[in-house]
Amino acid sequence: MKFFNGTALRAIVLLGTTLLVSACQAAPGTPSDDAVPASSPPSAAATQALPLITVHKSPDCGCCGVWVEHVRAAGFPVRVNDTEDMLAIKQRLGIPDEMLSCHTAEVDGYVVEGHVPVADIQRLLSERPAARGLVLPGMPVGSPGMESPDGYRQSFTVGLLEENGNVRGFSQHP
Repeated sequence: MKFFNGTALRAIVLLGTTLLVSACQAAPGTPSDDAVPASSPPSAAATQALPLITVHKSPDCGCCGVWVEHVRAAGFPVRVNDTEDMLAIKQRLGIPDEMLSCHTAEVDGYVVEGHVPVADIQRLLSERPAARGLVLPGMPVGSPGMESPDGYRQSFTVGLLEENGNVRGFSQHP
């Protein structure tokens, strides 16, 4: 039985993405304790060795900005593309509807959807699996950019988005 036609499903996904962005505007979080302080930028040589991460996000999203700082603190050069049409980017990159989050990044031929920890991105780039990239749906509390002032963390699993669109576990974060 088909509940929604394609247009209705896209509208629901767009509404869900809008709600996610609204939620992160309300509580942008604070940088994690393990992040490199902004006053200690990585060396120019280290930054040049890492590939550019292009982050597509809503211009009003606070938690996305905190995630950008998380990857910059690890030495990645970052280009931010503020856009209101996130759904078109997610569709172009083949992100399944059930895997959506508030921002989408591209790095060295891979896609990174959501608040994926930088250690997982580093592992992806090191191992170079045949896959589209990494996905972390929603906005788990305690993930980079979604830190809670009281230190509360939800456990979450980062998924590996395979070429065929299937998702399997890549890393577990307690």
